[in-house]
Amino acid sequence: MSEYDKFLELPKQKQLKIINAGFEYFGKYGYKGANTEDIANKAEISKGLLFYYFKNKESYYLYLCEFCQKLMLESLQTRSFQEITDFFELINFATEAKLKIIVEYPFITDFSINVISDNSSKLGNKGEEYINNAIHNSFDIYFKNIDFTPFKEEINPKQIYQMMLWLSEGYINEKKRLHMPIILEDLLSDFAQWKTLFKKMCYKEEYL
Repeated sequence: MSEYDKFLELPKQKQLKIINAGFEYFGKYGYKGANTEDIANKAEISKGLLFYYFKNKESYYLYLCEFCQKLMLESLQTRSFQEITDFFELINFATEAKLKIIVEYPFITDFSINVISDNSSKLGNKGEEYINNAIHNSFDIYFKNIDFTPFKEEINPKQIYQMMLWLSEGYINEKKRLHMPIILEDLLSDFAQWKTLFKKMCYKEEYL
């Protein structure tokens, strides 16, 4: 029996509202600045009910961290993901998977970034585990089956991965800043062009 059982008994749509409200307010204001009454109002429940599902603010915050980890791990468990050995093919697969998640959880990127940069919460070992998996270990986790032979000797694949992350996150943030919808097909079309440019820059001639 886990401390989140009461929450997990809720209908999925109700869970989604509570999760997204947390992602939005913790993503905007950080752990300390987020007001649980505002979060409850956004989720269309009372503050008392929020603390019925989660014993306190930190428990709720940690659940959201664990939920992010779960989404990431589920994306790694598909057969198609495990079979990819080309760096840019994997980048494309991961981008599409991430965008599908963002459509359902629009503020998950803001939340993840804030967890990493926010020093106001006392997350303990669970928080450190989330940060390590989300940032420090993400390259090793995602690219463990990749063949790096095609890369030119002077190119660092890890730096290319980081640059492409910045590109996709910058695209998403710009859309949100302009209050424009994130359309999966449009981003994938733009991303295909970025991928072609990076591949020409990074791969040896015989692998193009």
